[in-house]
Amino acid sequence: MKITVIRLNMFERISSDAMKPILFGIIKSLTPSAHEIEFIDERVEKLPDAIDSDIIAFSVETYTAKRAYILAGKYRTDHNIIVMGGFHMAVMPDEALDYADAVLIGDAEDTWGRFLADCEAGTLRKKYVSDEASPLTGLVPDESVYRHRYHGIGVYQISRGCKFHCEFCSIKTMYGCVRRKTPDIVYEELRRAREKILFFVDDNLFYDRESALELFRVIAPLKKKWACQISMDAARDDELLFEMKKAGCFLVLMGFESLNADSLAEMKKAANREALDYEAIIQNIYRHHMLVYGTFVLGCDGDHADVFERTLEFAVRNHFAVTNFNPLIPMPGTPVYRRMEQENRLLYKKWWLSDRYRYGETAYVPKNMTADELRDGCFQIRSKFYSIPCILRRLFANPVHFRPMNLIVFLLANMISRREIHKKQGQILGGILHEADTDQA
Repeated sequence: MKITVIRLNMFERISSDAMKPILFGIIKSLTPSAHEIEFIDERVEKLPDAIDSDIIAFSVETYTAKRAYILAGKYRTDHNIIVMGGFHMAVMPDEALDYADAVLIGDAEDTWGRFLADCEAGTLRKKYVSDEASPLTGLVPDESVYRHRYHGIGVYQISRGCKFHCEFCSIKTMYGCVRRKTPDIVYEELRRAREKILFFVDDNLFYDRESALELFRVIAPLKKKWACQISMDAARDDELLFEMKKAGCFLVLMGFESLNADSLAEMKKAANREALDYEAIIQNIYRHHMLVYGTFVLGCDGDHADVFERTLEFAVRNHFAVTNFNPLIPMPGTPVYRRMEQENRLLYKKWWLSDRYRYGETAYVPKNMTADELRDGCFQIRSKFYSIPCILRRLFANPVHFRPMNLIVFLLANMISRREIHKKQGQILGGILHEADTDQA
């Protein structure tokens, strides 16, 4: 059989901030050599007008669901099979089955093979559900499938799932528990990596202190440079930060989320509520010569109109290398979505399918500001943070930024972010208007 696997973009355009899709290497390794398989990353290459394949597989996130459904209609024939996997399938499989012949729910490692076998046997089922209890094994992703450099940055994953239970986060809709690869498996994967610079996409690289220290000591001899996401409890630990830096870490991504204690309580952001002082934690990271990528979620019920400038001032004063200021988005399957639905505050029944919803907008009625104020407030502080004067101010205010690797990453990340926020804001998800919006709540 001929198979085409597509990593979708939110819109019909080329992006400059695309990261290497881990899925491609995994799927290639899981596919028997008897099949002909091709991979298309729509974020960095244009899709063909027609695809002559027996199976067309889409990797679908909530933000790309609408585009997946549009393209499924475009590419469907009487002789092919449309299959969809990814995060969105974990919460909306029945929605997707209106457009696809089958959905893969959960990990590809124990669904893709069963799906292909059934396709060959002519016994296709609608749903293939992974066993979440299965361990993460040493499957070797096939790197030969990648035709693009993705800024020379490798993307790897050590664990799946997160130990926290934040109200707005969609991770728990996909993974109810945390599973991790053993340090020896990670070492072998990274040893084979062609790239010298890596990003670990784990939702939190720090599961517990002992396993983290073991991991860092095992991978240190590889001399890779890498970035990762960590929680506040890790950022307070000097020994941990020392070992991270020694192992090659140059940037940590941290979800600060809010400066408002009430908003943190609403989000159930336990690690942040226990942090005594954000600024002391930030300075602790800088003492170890690492960059900070801070993210914020704005628009909680405890937030008022002054939240935007206060948050911007905090990020600039602390010289963050990169920042995301995101409006709170009720993601399907999350507690915040259910709460907004129960309170009749959703502006759309399914914002991800609406022909009125635009990227950067919010999808619910905030309590202490209007939906437009939330949209405009987030966009304005994003624009200010990535303005040339603010980029230069943050660059020169922190000596950590001028370490060789850090300077390159700082400048590249800021230039790309500056370009992308203006290209994405206000775009229609899916990139194509197909019919009048009928899902207004």
